[in-house]
Amino acid sequence: MLFFRSEENVEAWCLERGLPKRPVVTLEQQWRLALAWYGDRLSPEAHRPKPAEMRRIFAEIGLEGPFWDPESDAF
Repeated sequence: MLFFRSEENVEAWCLERGLPKRPVVTLEQQWRLALAWYGDRLSPEAHRPKPAEMRRIFAEIGLEGPFWDPESDAF
């Protein structure tokens, strides 16, 4: 995971290295994802989300598209 000040910095970094730009996630989205994904990990009932639950979590956070589909192999 890399942190950048702006999306323009991401684009410049990718261009300099000849890499395609991947989805950009804000710090707020990362925090919300961490809470949804790991918030109950100390509970005996904790489980890894199934694909449908993953899609719901990602959609609620605003992470959409093939990159975020757990059953897709497209980036």
